Amino acid sequence: MNFGAVAARFALVVSCALAMVAPAQARFWQCAPYAREISGVEIFGNAHTWWGQASGKYERGHAPQEGAVLSFAATSKMRLGHVAMVSKVLGEREVLLTHANWSHRGGIERDVRAIDVSPAGDWTQVKVWFGPLGGLGTSAYPTNGFIYAKHAPRASELEAPLVIVKTDPPAPTSGGGVPSAQARMVVALND
Repeated sequence: MNFGAVAARFALVVSCALAMVAPAQARFWQCAPYAREISGVEIFGNAHTWWGQASGKYERGHAPQEGAVLSFAATSKMRLGHVAMVSKVLGEREVLLTHANWSHRGGIERDVRAIDVSPAGDWTQVKVWFGPLGGLGTSAYPTNGFIYAKHAPRASELEAPLVIVKTDPPAPTSGGGVPSAQARMVVALND
């Protein structure tokens, strides 16, 4: 087998892998499953139930920490509440959030600005960056506080989807001839 044939087969395997990535990236995310996946906080159900469910299972409080989940209270505009993970603390009243289903239905936003606008500075009311406006939204949202994860996520867990393509060595053909050109491909996604 010459170099050109090997290169062509490799290109085919890679293009198949890339074709498989697009549907996975198109996944429609709700805030709760996404927050659970990236934060390690193992709570299930609608976002407005997370604060109560966290009682006795996770520490809770009103000071932001990297990896903590900010629990938004249910409102008339946001009946199921919302949850978002703190990806970075910028100051006492400013953080970056990573969350899903906020500016765009089912979309993921990474490292968007949120500020504490509560009169007492206790994170009970926040404004959050809103994509269509290109800045902080006009609404202030009530929050319950922060649910502290038992571990902070690694930075690599917050990056864009990771594609790993692995090809197994071709199995030898009967009679000891040239190995088969077939290869098995595994794609792992971190979305």
